[in-house]
Amino acid sequence: MGRVVAVANQKGGVGKTTTAVNLSASLVVAEQRVLVIDLDPQSNATTGLGISPRSVDRGSYQLLLGQASVTELAHPTELPGLDIVPATPDLVAIERELIDEPDAPQKLKQAIAEVRDRYDFIVLDCPPSLGTLTINALVASDFVVVPLQCEYYALEGLSQLVDTIDRVKHSLNPGLSIHGVLLTMFDPRNNLANEVADEVRRHFHVYETIIPRNVRLAEAPSYGKPVVLYDASSRGSSGYLNFARELLDGLEAA
Repeated sequence: MGRVVAVANQKGGVGKTTTAVNLSASLVVAEQRVLVIDLDPQSNATTGLGISPRSVDRGSYQLLLGQASVTELAHPTELPGLDIVPATPDLVAIERELIDEPDAPQKLKQAIAEVRDRYDFIVLDCPPSLGTLTINALVASDFVVVPLQCEYYALEGLSQLVDTIDRVKHSLNPGLSIHGVLLTMFDPRNNLANEVADEVRRHFHVYETIIPRNVRLAEAPSYGKPVVLYDASSRGSSGYLNFARELLDGLEAA
């Protein structure tokens, strides 16, 4: 049965969608079958994998409402073995649609049950908030990967996410855990970045792989490609390939 991974951090601009897209692509390079589910109304994972949100009329919104299945909604990408359930503009209304549903937090878990044996990983790109969409992702997930940019307010945002994960763990998903923190857009010449990284390491498992600031990594989404297809020789591509291998090795050893 495939593992379900939430890529989450309610703080925007930390490399969350970049991580969801490029971890997924790198897992495929490592011969894993991967499904991305875009749960962010901004649809950046969708466009980053080459699909215009306005070119599709159904996606994760219909999935959460039970109007269509993963099988009906999943789109293949340019990378064979990597599929995506896109986010469409109507996803912004999902909280209002589910407000009176008693099983609202369970919708995604129920929806992906039918395909967990079809993929090795299901990667959930969460929005930069702690509302219904992120709660659904946390309830459905086996573990959380937290991308973190080492800046002044990073720890404050991380503590809020931990509180939310703890609440979900105690009430809806006892097996949920933070698998690790991934340092992104890291510049080792920055003293504050190093201080924040050291502080995070005192409290969390921080992956050995560090994702550097990289122009090619920033350019790739505008071409609708993961960086491994846009520029496989770039430092950004190497970073995510290394991270995928570290994640796989850690899961195999557990």
